[in-house]
Amino acid sequence: MKRSKELRKEIRHLRIRKRIIGTAERPRLCIHKTLKHIYATVSDDTTNPEKGAITIASVSTNTKDMKQDKKSFCNIACAKKLGTAVGKILLEKGISQVVFDRAGYPYHGCVKTIAEAVRETGVRI
Repeated sequence: MKRSKELRKEIRHLRIRKRIIGTAERPRLCIHKTLKHIYATVSDDTTNPEKGAITIASVSTNTKDMKQDKKSFCNIACAKKLGTAVGKILLEKGISQVVFDRAGYPYHGCVKTIAEAVRETGVRI
């Protein structure tokens, strides 16, 4: 049986999520990509396990600050802006360390650029 691309990504994501847990001291930075936009959320998984993760911060390229006269915002230039914005928000909230959850995406391109931009702001991954 041939597995679809989405199913293989979901299996990789579940395999990663078995090991990665965000805490209050070190929350989880999760990345999600679509064909047009990139989304980054910072979550604490341990505060309320019955109801799910609590979102500490959320940033996407689907905002007025990030948008310009482009059709696609899922590129390396926008990923760098997104990573810098996430890093600044985390430092404002007093968070200096995060756990990086690549959500089954390969660690190159936009995902790698986001991680490097967050590191440049001073947050440890």
